[in-house]
Amino acid sequence: MPEESGKKSFEEALARLEEIVTRLETGDLTLEESMTLFEEGVGLARLCQEILAAAEGRLEMLTAEGVVPFPATEERGPDRDSSAALA
Repeated sequence: MPEESGKKSFEEALARLEEIVTRLETGDLTLEESMTLFEEGVGLARLCQEILAAAEGRLEMLTAEGVVPFPATEERGPDRDSSAALA
């Protein structure tokens, strides 16, 4: 899924959120700096949750349509011919 202009990827948002938590845990910030970082962190946490919910919805849609065999069936093993499984 292409990234919208100005929107962070899940990995970018999570990495920034981890940085914020680390800085807040140090306790070396002013109240104003802490509040600013906390607000940014809340926004990033919401963004991560939205991205995860969208991914979960896509997975549910794909598996409900039978596009992805989830979980793998035991019928296909290393000793079975893959063409036989398609028949």
